Amino acid sequence: MTDEPLTASAGPATAEALPLRRATRFHPPEELARLRGRHPVSHLVYPDGHRGWLVTGYDAVRAVLADQRFSARRDKQHFPVRHPLVPEQAPPPPPGAFPEMDPPDHTRYRSLLTREFTAHRMRALAPRIEEIVRGQLDLLEKAGPVVDLHEAFGLTVPALVICELLGVPYDRRDDFQEWALRMISTEVTPEEAGQAYGSLRAFVQGLVAEKRAAGSEDLLGRLAASGELTEEELTTIALGLLFAGHALTGNMLSLGVFALLEHPEPLAELRADGARAGAVVDELMRFLSLVHFGPVRVALEDVEVAGVRIAAGESVTLSLPAANRDPARYAEPDALRPGREHVAAHVGFGHGIHHCLGQELARIQLRAGYRLLFERLPSLRLAVPAAEVPMQTEMPFYGVFRLPVTWDQVPGTAG
Repeated sequence: MTDEPLTASAGPATAEALPLRRATRFHPPEELARLRGRHPVSHLVYPDGHRGWLVTGYDAVRAVLADQRFSARRDKQHFPVRHPLVPEQAPPPPPGAFPEMDPPDHTRYRSLLTREFTAHRMRALAPRIEEIVRGQLDLLEKAGPVVDLHEAFGLTVPALVICELLGVPYDRRDDFQEWALRMISTEVTPEEAGQAYGSLRAFVQGLVAEKRAAGSEDLLGRLAASGELTEEELTTIALGLLFAGHALTGNMLSLGVFALLEHPEPLAELRADGARAGAVVDELMRFLSLVHFGPVRVALEDVEVAGVRIAAGESVTLSLPAANRDPARYAEPDALRPGREHVAAHVGFGHGIHHCLGQELARIQLRAGYRLLFERLPSLRLAVPAAEVPMQTEMPFYGVFRLPVTWDQVPGTAG
């Protein structure tokens, strides 16, 4: 995949729709590279007819994400794709939905949660996370030698971690996992998705009430005891953390394994030296860029980005996959090469005041997951041709629906 050369006379092109079709499973749509090669900012026609913008260049994406003249309020935005689970006109964010808020509301919630997600506190969880990973690998070996790694490992490890962090009873894990996935599935009706959301919210609301009454030493218990949040705010925050900590991390864990199995050199490096897991995680975050439906911002006033004037009220869709593959930032951007220069500055976790709150927790899980999985099962490989692995292409984040794998069993270890 190559970009068209950027010339002094080249200006913004126009995309009649957000490019989503991927010619190959691990690369962004080729149209994004063509648009970025002409100019880092392009005109974008939104499904409702709004004429806004698409930003594909690395520097321009970071500039918008860091600029508070762009609002994260979804009720002000035009959405870049038609999706059965997203209303054409979003309501104002409910109390506690801080990712969709601007300062000062965003600042208040974010400051309360930042103290729960400090790097020191997250690193203290690392031994327990490794214990959870090893426990799932024990079960994986007993269930093998052919399993759906996405179901048995990718989704399960983050579910166990976030349940323990928030204080969700383990015996309800399967329930909340099913509700969370149905909420975003394109294979269910909006009514069914709404029912799943209602069930999950009712469950979390009951959990919050219990912790408010009885207290606990987990994250939700500490937030409830602080007295700074209402039950509605706590419920909304808990829902967001459950979803992000489970579905997004789970998809990244599985998709990363798939990518490594299809790229022998970086996988061989990881197998030879588990200490390289950190470099592998950041390079996979850059290379795969899970989020492919945004984020979206709306200009609160006229703003110039990369020499383009964006008028107040215009929506701006930011392509994280395109930014992370920008050849102006990364040499050979379409290669999976752990340890490359500047890799930690990727935008896979976002940037600015809305950057991923739990990125350190995600990194710890991904490092442990990749390292221990390939250490335990050095012969791990796909159980089907790569072309037969079903991909999530119509959801806000990219990933696999299933990842069938197999390995060579050691005599006497079969379940």
